[in-house]
Amino acid sequence: MLIEQARGALKRVYGYDSFRKGQEDIISGIMNGRDTLAILPTGGGKSICYQIPAMLLPGTSLVISPLISLMKDQVDALRRVGVSAAYLNSSLGAAEYREVMRSAMQGEYKLLYVAPERLDAPMFQSLSEQLAIPLIAIDEAHCVSQWGHDFRPSYRQLAGWIARMTNRPLVAAFTATATNEVAIDISEMLRLRDPSVFVTGFARPNLSLSVVTGADKKKFLERFISERKDQSGIIYAATRKEVENVYELLTRRGIQAGKYHGGLSDAERAQTQEKFRFDDIRVMVATNAFGMGIDKPNVRYVLHWQMTSDIESYYQEAGRAGRDGEESECILLFEPADMQVQRFLIEQGTGDTDRKSIQLSKLHTMMNYSRTQRCLQQFIVDYFGETGVEACGKCSSCLDKSEPVNRTDEAKMALSCVGRMKGRFGVTMVAKVLKGSRDKRLLEFGLDRLSTYGLMRHLPEKEIADWLYWLVSEGYLKLSEGQYPVVSLTANALPVLEGRELIMQRVRATVKQTANLDTGAASPLFEALKQWRKEKAAAEGVPPFMLFFDATLREIANAQPRSVEQLLSVKGIGAAKADKYGEGLLELIHSFGGESTASHDVEAKPIISNKRASTEETPSHLLTLELFQAGQETDNIAKARGMSKVTIEGHLIRCGDEGHELDWSRIIPAEYEQQIAEAIHEIGIEKLRPIKDALPEEISYFAIHGVISKYRLKG
Repeated sequence: MLIEQARGALKRVYGYDSFRKGQEDIISGIMNGRDTLAILPTGGGKSICYQIPAMLLPGTSLVISPLISLMKDQVDALRRVGVSAAYLNSSLGAAEYREVMRSAMQGEYKLLYVAPERLDAPMFQSLSEQLAIPLIAIDEAHCVSQWGHDFRPSYRQLAGWIARMTNRPLVAAFTATATNEVAIDISEMLRLRDPSVFVTGFARPNLSLSVVTGADKKKFLERFISERKDQSGIIYAATRKEVENVYELLTRRGIQAGKYHGGLSDAERAQTQEKFRFDDIRVMVATNAFGMGIDKPNVRYVLHWQMTSDIESYYQEAGRAGRDGEESECILLFEPADMQVQRFLIEQGTGDTDRKSIQLSKLHTMMNYSRTQRCLQQFIVDYFGETGVEACGKCSSCLDKSEPVNRTDEAKMALSCVGRMKGRFGVTMVAKVLKGSRDKRLLEFGLDRLSTYGLMRHLPEKEIADWLYWLVSEGYLKLSEGQYPVVSLTANALPVLEGRELIMQRVRATVKQTANLDTGAASPLFEALKQWRKEKAAAEGVPPFMLFFDATLREIANAQPRSVEQLLSVKGIGAAKADKYGEGLLELIHSFGGESTASHDVEAKPIISNKRASTEETPSHLLTLELFQAGQETDNIAKARGMSKVTIEGHLIRCGDEGHELDWSRIIPAEYEQQIAEAIHEIGIEKLRPIKDALPEEISYFAIHGVISKYRLKG
C-alpha cells in the first residue's frame, strides 16, 4: 500500500511511470520505518528517494546538505511541481531567515533543507523542538568519514545532535561515492540503528570514459571544443593558475567560457555560475570548488585537464555529465607530472599525518586508473567494491585497437630490481638503479652493486619510472601507504619472473579523438521547443532545465502529443507542469503538425484585433497568418494572442509549408538569404544549432526556418 502511494506520487509530481534502479527499494525501506544508508551513483536519483517519503509522511522532513547551490535548485524545482519546501543556510539575509523560520514553525513545509552548521544555532534548536520531524535525510553522507575524500568536521556533530532529539526521527544517509570502508564508517559515525543498506551499483552506462596520454593538450582541447559548439561542458583543472591559463586559451579562440575558482570574489563566482546554469555560456573552466550541488542535467562532457587526487573526486566530478541520462563524455588528459602536483597539494594541506597518509594512498590508486589498460568503468566499480560488472565496450580502453607489444623482458628487469631492493625504496630510486644513475644516495646504499644496476640505461629515467608505475597499475607491483611509499612485488609478479606469463602492453602511436556522441537528431520542432523553453525560463527567471530536461523535449518532439492526457504520458511531465505549461506546449506542437482531434485539445485564444474574433472553423495558424498579412509583426501578434513569439513564428512557417502566400522578406533578411541557404546545403537540416553557429549572430532561427520552408528543403 505504501509503495503504491509512492508510485502515485512519482507519476503525479514528477511525471515518471517507474522508478530507476534501486529507488523503489530504498523508498520502501524508509516508508517501513528503517534507518537507511543508500549509495547511488551521481545522477542516479538520490533526491527522489527522500523527497517522496517526505511528501507522504506527516510533518516536516529535514534534509541536511553542505551544498548551498543544490539546496536552492532542489527547493525551486520542488516548488515548481507543487511541493512546499524551503532552505536555511548562509545565503539568506536576516529577514529571509526569520520568515522561513516563522513559516516552518507553522508547519507550512514538507521539506526543509538545512546546512549542518545551522543545527546548533539557538533559533533552529527551538524550531526543531517544536516541529514534527518524521525523517532526517543526510545528503553527501561521505563527508562524515575521515576515510572519505571530502571529510567535513561539521558532519561529525550530526549524530550527537540527532541523539539529543526528544523523539528521534528516521535517519536516511545518501552518498554517491563510498567504498565498503567508508560505508561502514558512515553507519557508525551517524549511529544508524540497524540500517537497511542499499548499493544500487556504481556504473553509469550513459558515460563514455576516456584517458588520453601523450597529447598536445592545447590542440586537443581546441579541437574537442570546436566539435561540440552546441554542447554544455565543464573543464576541471587542479589549480587556480591552470584554470586561468585554460580560460585564456579558450577566450583567445573566441569560445564563450566562464571561470570559477577560490581566488575570485563571491559575486564573480555567483555571476559566472548563473550564466552557466542559464546556458548563457556553454563552457565552464573550474577547480573542484565548482560543481558541488549544481544540478544542471544537460552537461554533455566533463574534461579533466589534470588528474584528480582520488577516484572518488574524479568519479563525482565526471558524474556531473549526463545527469539527464543522455549519452555524455568524461575525458582525463593525463601526464605523469600530474602526480607531483597532487602530491604537493596534499602535503601542503591542513590534514594531520593520518589523513595525509590516506590521501596519498588514494592518489596512487588514481594514478593506476590513469595508466590502466583495463575497462575504465570496471576499474572504478571494482574500486568501490562492486564485482561482476561486464566491460562497458565504450571507454578508451575497450575501444583501443592498437597492437599490443611484448614487454616481458623489460618487465623481468624491473620486477627483479624491485625484488632485490627488498621493498625498502620508492619508484624513483628503483628507476635510478635501472638507469645506472650515480646518485649520491644510491651509491651510499651500495645499490650500484645490484645485478640489475644499469639494465635499462638505454631509456630515460622518467620513462623507466612511468614503466614501473604501469606495472603498479596492472597489479604486478604495489606501493605502500604513507607519505613516502615504497614499492614491492605482488604475487602476480612470480609467474612473470618464472617465465610462465607474458607482459603485453598496448602502445598508442597516435592519440585518438574521443567520438562526438550523437544525442539524437534535433528536429525543427525540438529546436522550437528549446527556444520556447528558453523564453519561458527567462520570463520566470529560472534556468531552462528547471522547466523540462532536453530528454523530455525530445520525447515531446517525437510523440507530438495532441491532448493534456497524451502530454501527461511523456516522461518528466507531471500534473503541475501539465497544468502550467500544457496549453503553450500543445499550441506549439499544433503549429508544427496536422489538425488536432483529441477531445481535450487546446482551443485558440481570441485575437484582440479590429478583425473578427477567433472562430472554431478557422485553424489557429491561419488566424496568425491573417494578422501577419495585415501588417502586424510577430511580437505584436504574440502579445495580442497571448502566445509565445516562437509559437507565432511556428504558425507562419507552417503556413509556408502548406503553400500559403507569405511575404518572405519580412521573415528572411534579404542580405543573408543566400548565406543561410548555403549553410543549410553544406551542413544539412538534421540539426539547426550548427547552422545557427555557422551564421552571423543576428540571424534568427525564424529566418533559418523561413529559408527551409521557402525553398522546400525538408525533402
